[in-house]
Amino acid sequence: MGTQEQEKPRFLCLHGFRTSAAILKKQVGKWPESVLGKMNLVFLDAPFPAQGKSDVEGIFDPPYYEWFQFDKEKTEYRNFDECLAYIEDYMIKNGPFDGLLGFSRGATLSAALPGLQAKGLALTKVPKIKFLIIIGGGMLKSPILAENAYSSPIDCPSLHFLGEKDFLRPYGTILLKSFISPSVIHHPMGHTVPRLDDKSLVVMLGFIERIQKVLSRGDSKDTFSRGREGNVF
Repeated sequence: MGTQEQEKPRFLCLHGFRTSAAILKKQVGKWPESVLGKMNLVFLDAPFPAQGKSDVEGIFDPPYYEWFQFDKEKTEYRNFDECLAYIEDYMIKNGPFDGLLGFSRGATLSAALPGLQAKGLALTKVPKIKFLIIIGGGMLKSPILAENAYSSPIDCPSLHFLGEKDFLRPYGTILLKSFISPSVIHHPMGHTVPRLDDKSLVVMLGFIERIQKVLSRGDSKDTFSRGREGNVF
């Protein structure tokens, strides 16, 4: 049906550290058609070739890319502004996009963008990010960027995947506090894009259904930002 096609939320998908768009597409491809058929997913390679060994060597084929670089000693990011400009340019040329889906570093970046956008520090030339799907993400470590990204509650419908064995789980849990009424899927795996079991599938489909309703109304506010917290399993 034409109407249903229009209501498919369109997500720009940001891959993990030193991986690629093709790899994230394969990772998300484990989800059933009942989910994938309800979303329009566009996968983007990060702007910089990997500057070191990738953890997925031997599992997924190269090339590998990274969004920006992190200087641990100075707690600073290099090429972060260039990364934001690159994403915005892609969104201008290939948008509009309703939301962001990210895994690992792509999830950390996705989760920070609505706050930075609200302060006029990122994505100023594209429509507001309405929805987020955050898989194995955390928080930006640069104090200045973190202050700008998370100082105000993020009023953006969001679905967060937290893995029981994920080394980023503690950071993903803290990240939840920055969001108003986040929906959460807990899974038993580590740092990965998990398959969806029966319980998580219910939460995922419920999230998609709600954001489709938001899109059909042309309104980015709904019960997400009011009332009780989203479904948690």
